[in-house]
Amino acid sequence: MQIPSLATDDSTPPAPLLGETEELYLSLLKNVLTRTGFTSYSMPNPRGWRKALLGPLQVLFRAQGFEILKRGNPQKREQGLDWPVDAETMVGLKRLDNLQHCVVQVLKAGVPGDLIETGVWRGGASIFMRAILKACNCADRTVWVADSFKGLPKPGPLARKGDEIFWQYPELAVSLDLVRQNFARYQMLDDRVRFLEGWFAETLPSAPIEQLALMRLDGDMYESTKDALEALYPKLSVGGFVIVDDYGVVDGCREAIDEFRAGQSISDEIRVIDECGIYWQRTDKQAS
Repeated sequence: MQIPSLATDDSTPPAPLLGETEELYLSLLKNVLTRTGFTSYSMPNPRGWRKALLGPLQVLFRAQGFEILKRGNPQKREQGLDWPVDAETMVGLKRLDNLQHCVVQVLKAGVPGDLIETGVWRGGASIFMRAILKACNCADRTVWVADSFKGLPKPGPLARKGDEIFWQYPELAVSLDLVRQNFARYQMLDDRVRFLEGWFAETLPSAPIEQLALMRLDGDMYESTKDALEALYPKLSVGGFVIVDDYGVVDGCREAIDEFRAGQSISDEIRVIDECGIYWQRTDKQAS
């Protein structure tokens, strides 16, 4: 994509890609996608004896069409530390702020390539990426939405400690039809959104993606993160961004990132977004 000159002469300040109206729109969208500021509820994720007590009760209630919920915590919602019942994303405001920053930066700099999220849950972060492109009047980049749309896989032979829990959560299984409906609800379902349905190891290596400017990884597990990195990082343009949702809280995800960076001699600085997420900007040509 060709970005027009941001200044007509040395005395003219660069024109922002987002005006006040667009900034207000994206701010409102972030609040709605996360349900920040709304009276909301989240799904309990009990540990220890609470899990032993609530687990069977949850199964019993679900069989009768009911659900055990707890009142949402505004601080946890902002940080993306709970599982909201009705929000389109659980990543929180800080990680959406970071996503906006990274997308705008690649547009300003003219970094070539599309955007992808691997592991989308209800689609909220991907919806937000498409909204940023629209707000910036960018019509020549695609948002790729990659997920099994049936939850996380059972751990494979390379699984790390902690990976065994994710496939057991039915809350993480969101159908492609529901994700498409969520895109349509925000008027973001168009020909610049492409869905890749299936396990990452099966879909990403052969995906018809030529070049990427941003890749957002939210696969939780070691193998899912590793599969996404190996298939997609070689397509990431210099100046593009890697965002990893689970680095700070999931051992397998962090190990996959550290191993890949070490194996490819990637020395670009890792920057912390919040308790969970990190990102870096590609400045070299390793792994190409």
